[in-house]
Amino acid sequence: MKYQNSQNWQALIAGIIGAILILFSLSSFVIINPGQAGVLSILGKARDGALLEGLHFKPPLVSAVDIYDVTVQKFEVPAQSSTRDLQDLSASFAINFRLDPTKVVEIRRKQGTLQNVVSKIIAPQTQESFKIAAARRTVEEAITKRDELKEDFDTALNERLEKYGIIVLDTSVVDLAFSPEFSRAVEEKQIAEQRAQRAVYVAQEAEQEAQADINRAKGKAEAQRLLAETLRAQGGALVLQKEAIQAWREGGAQMPRVLVMGGESKTNFPFLFNLGNVQQEAATQPR
Repeated sequence: MKYQNSQNWQALIAGIIGAILILFSLSSFVIINPGQAGVLSILGKARDGALLEGLHFKPPLVSAVDIYDVTVQKFEVPAQSSTRDLQDLSASFAINFRLDPTKVVEIRRKQGTLQNVVSKIIAPQTQESFKIAAARRTVEEAITKRDELKEDFDTALNERLEKYGIIVLDTSVVDLAFSPEFSRAVEEKQIAEQRAQRAVYVAQEAEQEAQADINRAKGKAEAQRLLAETLRAQGGALVLQKEAIQAWREGGAQMPRVLVMGGESKTNFPFLFNLGNVQQEAATQPR
């Protein structure tokens, strides 16, 4: 009976020791996945050399590994500044960045977590970089030369974040806003430009109408000149006859019952009279 109890105790102790060994074995290794980097700390002190993707040994119980995401991160941060002509300018930037895997140990020692990196490093450096870019130009240049403003901002931001182990991949201006005073000034300027353009259009339209009147007058004068030359030429009498008949018709008068042509007149202009009028005059004469 005692022998059996002894065997049971031995088996229990062996199981406990085996479990402890398995636990120690599992806690002695860490797996770093792709897109991650680790920092090994022993008794609270960070060890040099980042743990890149793969299987790594670590002392059990007395060590810990902090995992950092080194894939592309996106952070949107607002910024305010004054331009060279002392106008208020505000913007919002979307920043795509990632941590340098080889510098995560330094990041762990100086900044700590990724949240600290964003709030204590990226946000204030974004603000300072925007001030540098905005101070180089007026507010109108910030509008018309927006690409140059972004280029100056990118250059300043890269230089400032690179020393912290932060790699900037891309930035974009989400919003660019101005002071209410400048917005009103821009609106008034646009209204004035539209009025000026309207005035130019009206002037051009009047000029074109005047030119059209001139052209019509020239055309009428040319037609009259040609008509006069035709009248002076042989056969001009026929033209006069045609004009007289045409004018009569357009006036709505009744065509005469008798048309008498002059015989010896050079103009041969027709002498026209209404036979009904002649008959009426004959009836009123005394017999």
